[in-house]
Amino acid sequence: MRVKPTIRILPDADQLARFAARLFLSRLTLTMSLQVEFTVALSGGSTPKKMFEILGNDERLKKQVKAGLWDYVHFFWSDERHVPPDHAESNYKLAYDSMLSPLGIREANIHRIKGELEDAGEAARQYETEILRDFPVSEGQLPKFDLIFLGMGSDGHTASLFPGTKALQEEKRLVVSNWVGKFYTERITMTAPLLNNAACVVFLVSGQDKALPLKAVLEGRYEPQQLPAQLVRPESGKLTWLLDSAAASLLGTESKALVDDEDLQSALLDSSDLIS
Repeated sequence: MRVKPTIRILPDADQLARFAARLFLSRLTLTMSLQVEFTVALSGGSTPKKMFEILGNDERLKKQVKAGLWDYVHFFWSDERHVPPDHAESNYKLAYDSMLSPLGIREANIHRIKGELEDAGEAARQYETEILRDFPVSEGQLPKFDLIFLGMGSDGHTASLFPGTKALQEEKRLVVSNWVGKFYTERITMTAPLLNNAACVVFLVSGQDKALPLKAVLEGRYEPQQLPAQLVRPESGKLTWLLDSAAASLLGTESKALVDDEDLQSALLDSSDLIS
């Protein structure tokens, strides 16, 4: 029995990013009351960048985060381009410049994909090995991230799981290299089994160009070969779609029935504990 997603619609991309930042910190604080570390996988794109900038540069927000909390957060990436870490298209660089560096995150807590390796397959193998090293699990079990952020492209892809690519069929590997013909390049990506084992998956989707594919993903037939974002269907973890009004403009009554502001608002912790 797959969990039903929760949908939250924000007026615009800026407010979506600010809400996502609050949700990130709320999940962090809630989880850290139960365990000693917090693991999060980040994505690339313009909407996550705004969230990163808020977390990394909003002085009022930074002052209200409990001292030392970031020392227990380990950062991973759901996917990466086949480029060096200083390349303008690097997902790692995007997050590092916008958030990780301003927050002073320790290098030991930053687990990037080595997209600079000539062999993207080797980069994927090394990253899978690193994940397994940091998530001690028994044979046959999957690592469980506390939080994974994902975006969705105008073609319905998520992470680097693109329509019609071989990674969509992967059922055993945690990370693979994936040839994306329309960009004539390899990508390195987490696979659906790993994404679906997370405790919480949050999609950030904004812009009018996402309206039609979003409607197809949420309301259309289940066709993950054409709409890979449909593969993300956790069996037990939380699944949340944070949308701006432009992206959500074509959604019908079926999806709007899943809009639950009260449920998501209750997930945000009391301001005296973390944020106001």
